[in-house]
Amino acid sequence: MKYAADFRNIARNALSGRWAIAVITGLIATLLGAVASNGPEIKLNINDSGANLGLEFAGQQIYTTSGGWNEALTGFIIGSATFIILAALIMAVVYFVLGGVVGVGYARFNLDLVDRQKEPEIGTLFGYFTYWKTTAAAKFLQGLYVFLWSLLFVIPGIVAGYSYAMTGYILAEHPELTASEAIEQSKQMMSGNRFRLFCLQFSFIGWDLLCALTLGIGNLWLRPYKQAAEAAFYREVSGTEHIIFAGTEEV
Repeated sequence: MKYAADFRNIARNALSGRWAIAVITGLIATLLGAVASNGPEIKLNINDSGANLGLEFAGQQIYTTSGGWNEALTGFIIGSATFIILAALIMAVVYFVLGGVVGVGYARFNLDLVDRQKEPEIGTLFGYFTYWKTTAAAKFLQGLYVFLWSLLFVIPGIVAGYSYAMTGYILAEHPELTASEAIEQSKQMMSGNRFRLFCLQFSFIGWDLLCALTLGIGNLWLRPYKQAAEAAFYREVSGTEHIIFAGTEEV
């Protein structure tokens, strides 16, 4: 059985000579995953002339009123509510569809990285659009289950999150599975291994603190390191770690 230090060592060996593509791919995956977080925002400014409301989206002002509480303000409120509802629906679709596809693609990229049987490619991020329904459903169900477990208490939600942690890797290798089947396989795979994954993630705490001192810039390199280590962890708990050693022998 391997420990956190072993997975980190595998990750470093896999990243040797490939840091550039790993950093770029990780940055793209992060940016695409963050698309839905920059939603609409209502800002209220009060000055001597009265109240002025504005609606901003992605940092850009798209609607504003001035001159106090009048008919324009009423129209603004109705228009804003309509826009926010539509924007929320659109962002939800983007989050689950694009985020689901890219998430599984990024899992595949990191498996290719640690397997070292072929060169990892940035295009792998977008290689699962054929299965967008499955990846979106998996992302939605994972979030839903974690949320429902969290209603009982925080700890059950955390445990559930670790139980479903391997879902993306499973779909990356077996996209023909349904979302529920992949989640169930992840639960079985992580039975008895949840604390091991926690220990692996916690072992990066020193690097996390150092990255904080760089105002987050260091995460450009830390994220690929973490993800490669997690991919190596998946290889062991899934019983497919021989693929890593086969790739190592060919290099």
